[in-house]
Amino acid sequence: MKFSVSGRTAATGVVAAAVSTVMLLTTGSTAGAAPAPAVAAPDIPVANVKAHLARLQSIATANGGNRAHGRAGYRASLDYVKGKLDAAGFTTTVQSFRSSGSTGYNLIADWPGGDTDQVVMAGSHLDSVGAGPGINDNGSGSAAVLETALAVSRAGYKPARHLRFAWWGAEELGMVGSRTYVNGLSGANRSKISGYLNFDMIASPNPGYFVYDDDPAIEKTFKDYFTGLNIATEPETEGDGRSDHAPFKNAGIPVGGLFSGADYIKTAAQAGKWGGTSGKAFDPCYHRSCDTSSNIDDTALDRNSDAVAHAVWELSS
Repeated sequence: MKFSVSGRTAATGVVAAAVSTVMLLTTGSTAGAAPAPAVAAPDIPVANVKAHLARLQSIATANGGNRAHGRAGYRASLDYVKGKLDAAGFTTTVQSFRSSGSTGYNLIADWPGGDTDQVVMAGSHLDSVGAGPGINDNGSGSAAVLETALAVSRAGYKPARHLRFAWWGAEELGMVGSRTYVNGLSGANRSKISGYLNFDMIASPNPGYFVYDDDPAIEKTFKDYFTGLNIATEPETEGDGRSDHAPFKNAGIPVGGLFSGADYIKTAAQAGKWGGTSGKAFDPCYHRSCDTSSNIDDTALDRNSDAVAHAVWELSS
């Protein structure tokens, strides 16, 4: 997730590429215990998600300590994710763009079947900042989305609606990759998209449980899930409009997602309901070299990964 002292600045000069339409049905869900979709989502093994994070860490270590846009570590990260998805039966597309003098890449993966006029989409940014490997920001979201996609394949899931997953490039430069995707859609295609789910920093070491308060139906899907786990949530405000949901939202597309906190400070009240340490940042290693594979809270990673899968299954069934 990209921040500055005064907030994120918009990227300019992006050359958009034409891409396929996506569409997400934003159905609601009943309050109370976590609702069960027509076909329940499988448990996402946190060990599998952590294995992806270990691989992203090793890629960063072998490539100058980061996985940033325009550098070898980013392309190696994309190739790793693409290889897993290709082997699992997804149709993958690499979309290129130019930013800051370098070529960037988005990865789009479609699961065969389902109504292609109704596409449930989930995404995350795959790039890090240049200062470090970016394992929480945003290896955590990228790994959870990847493992959810692989769970779709393992289950032989046959959703009513078509499933599409995305890993964005150059988010840290101002959501360049996701802007390229959205700007490349025609007005007619853009109007068919009814929602986008975004996952950016979901395993902060001093975590909070924040739900985007944008589209009410998508928000309710996540909040009901956490209610079923007896976990209180709060509206996500720290990164509002500062991750890859922003281009979709700015185009009038409903969005939703999860977040575990960056450099804002956890209050005593938040520590009282979530644990952790008050007076300390949710992620003290945000945008630093210490954002490594040790900068992860396993419990938050596990809960949020399961919530990703729950929303994908519920909204596509």
